[in-house]
Amino acid sequence: MVMSPGGASAARMNQIPDDLMTKCSSCGTLLVTKDWLRDFKVCSRCGHHERLSAHERFDLLCDEGSFQEWEADLAPRDPLGFPAYEGKRTAAQLKTGLKDSMLVGGAKMDGRDIAIAASDFRFMGGSMGSVFGEKVTRMLERAREDKRPAIACISTGGARMQEGLLSLMQMAKTSAAVARLQNAGVPYIVVLTDPSTAGVQASFASLGDVILAEPGALIGFTGARVIEQNLRIKLPKDFQSAEFQLQHGQIDDIVPRARLKDHIALILSLLLD
Repeated sequence: MVMSPGGASAARMNQIPDDLMTKCSSCGTLLVTKDWLRDFKVCSRCGHHERLSAHERFDLLCDEGSFQEWEADLAPRDPLGFPAYEGKRTAAQLKTGLKDSMLVGGAKMDGRDIAIAASDFRFMGGSMGSVFGEKVTRMLERAREDKRPAIACISTGGARMQEGLLSLMQMAKTSAAVARLQNAGVPYIVVLTDPSTAGVQASFASLGDVILAEPGALIGFTGARVIEQNLRIKLPKDFQSAEFQLQHGQIDDIVPRARLKDHIALILSLLLD
């Protein structure tokens, strides 16, 4: 049987994998997916840094196969009986395969033992509830006891409203744990990614000995529209960008994702060796 030109073209189209190409969410460029993933989801044309999951963040920063999760048994409950919270939480767990939005553990970075935390924005906007705060606090306490530097990678919309004051209490708890870590002379490095906002940014995420950010990350406490409406002012176009924060002294450096591991390893060597 002879296949018509149109049929041959359709057959070739059916052989093209659906995930062959990925469209940059910033500039719209079509990227070869395997190359985009190899570059840890950074657009080769415009440099846009797509959000990473917590596990992708560990793959980026930790020596291969070295990450070991801590506090894996902790899972959030519904202490206030907040309407629809249980359903939303369960949906997030099924979608991500995670118990909560924060993962912590021990790993190695260039052969050095570290403690590391990463929030996952896919899980209810990376929001901080009681389990999130407890995991961060335990990670910082263990880092202090083991004398290993701590690294916190932030991607969050802030406190989890479904847990009310129990969520807001985590701001004080995590900040106190950072103070104990720093009083013990153990380095604490924060990596702010898109977005880093609200209660998390107003607590342990702004207390690092060194605070780094990825290019273009949204960093701030209250949204720009809320500020403009309340203060009746017009904010700069790039207000709350990583670049704006660096210019105004709120962070120490902006580091592209490809250089982030080497950059942190260098900082640790300067602080500890």
